[in-house]
Parts: sequence; structure tokens; C-alpha cells
Amino acid sequence: MKCSRTVIWTILSLFTVSLTGCFSSNPKDIEAFLMPGNVDVSAKNYIMHPPDDIEIHCSSVPEIDLQRQQIRPDGRIGFEKIGEIYVAGKTPAQVANELRGKILELYQIEGDKPIDVRVVGFRSKRYYVLGQVGTPGAQIYTGRDTVLGALALAGSPTILAWEQRIQVVRPSGDKNVKPKIFEFNFDRAAAHGDASKDVLLQEGDIVYVPPTILAAAAMMLEEFMRPITRAFSGYYTFGGGESQDAMRYRGIGY
Repeated sequence: MKCSRTVIWTILSLFTVSLTGCFSSNPKDIEAFLMPGNVDVSAKNYIMHPPDDIEIHCSSVPEIDLQRQQIRPDGRIGFEKIGEIYVAGKTPAQVANELRGKILELYQIEGDKPIDVRVVGFRSKRYYVLGQVGTPGAQIYTGRDTVLGALALAGSPTILAWEQRIQVVRPSGDKNVKPKIFEFNFDRAAAHGDASKDVLLQEGDIVYVPPTILAAAAMMLEEFMRPITRAFSGYYTFGGGESQDAMRYRGIGY
């Protein structure tokens, strides 16, 4: 028993030391992220791709007014008289201008901006909230997502979360370029209103909520003990006697 206790504490000690040095965030990396107040975060700047849903507003042309379409896999939308338009990789404003040019060939319309294209279903892009949150996983990217908003949508940090050391990661597609990583203090932002690091996320960004040292140690200990527990539970029944597998192994009753 004493030996087992020593092994367990050794494992926990080593894990604690390794965990405290495992974060590779750099305070200057936050410069790679944009703040909501420094950029137009309207959906007009959103780059559309399949299978986003868009809605056309043009009261002068009943054929397309309030028509909702999902961008097809080939990147196009289509209308009976106007024909097909390639919209993938474009903003709503760019598509509206292109529609305007085609409509003017067929109809007489008034107004400087008679056409409005709106994204009503954000489906093509994702960012990720992982770790100790209520519902970890991929989240739909809208172009207006901040770190605090992302955490709220993911169910907020759990009681196991290390709220002061949340890692915000912008992956790099170039193996020679390091990802940008900085720390976000959820407690400071949520409880004290500090929005200095509540940056805008981009498609593919990762918000990782690590467990506290004690929570991580407990989870590691659980993983370490699981195979041992399974081995004993397979050999002995909950009633205290040997299981059928154990008796079969010893040749009792077979």
C-alpha cells in the first residue's frame, strides 16, 4: 500500500511540474488578432461559401425579392430570368453589385442601392472551443465572434476549468511559422469587465480551456487507475466472490 501511494504521488508531482510549463503563449501574439472596435464587424464583410444561406431584398423585382437560397456546392445561386451567379468567395455587397448589373439589363429600377444581399445562415466556416467548457466542439463562424462570446456559446468554463489561463490559438498553415497564442483571463473579463483581450476570432481559431492542475491530476490519476480497476472488477464480483471469468481461469466448475 505504501509503495502504491508513493507511485501515485510521484506521478502527480511529475504531472504538476510538466503542466505548469506546458503553455507556450506569448503576450505579443495578441497583436495578430483584431479588436471589435478597430474593424467593421458587420456581415457585409463576411466571405460567403457553400453551403451558406443568403436572402435577396429587392422590392422592385418580385422575382428575387425575399428569395432565400443556399449556395450550391459549385458556388452558385440561380434565378429563372437572371440566370446563375457565382457567389463563393465574395461578400454580400459584391454579390449585390453583380446582381444589380444583371437586373438593370432586364428591369428599370430606382434608387442608389435597390438590392440588399444578407447572409441568413452561416454554415461554411468554423472555429473551435475545446477543453473544460459545457459543450466543447466546433462553433459556427459568423465574422463577429469574440473570445468571450465563443465561451458563452460553448456553455462557459466548467468548475474544472483554469479560467485564468485560457489559450487562444491562431493555427499556422505554414510549418515554418509558429501559431499565434495568447492567454485570456475569463474571470477578469466576465467578473470585472476587462475587455482588453476580447479579440475577434477568425475561421479556424481555437479557444482551449485547460483544466486546473488539481483537475488535470485527478483526470490523469483516473486514467492511470482505470485498467487496474477493470482488472480487479473482472476478477471479483461486487458481492465479494470470484467472477465467472476468474473461476474459469482457475478451472473451478468447468
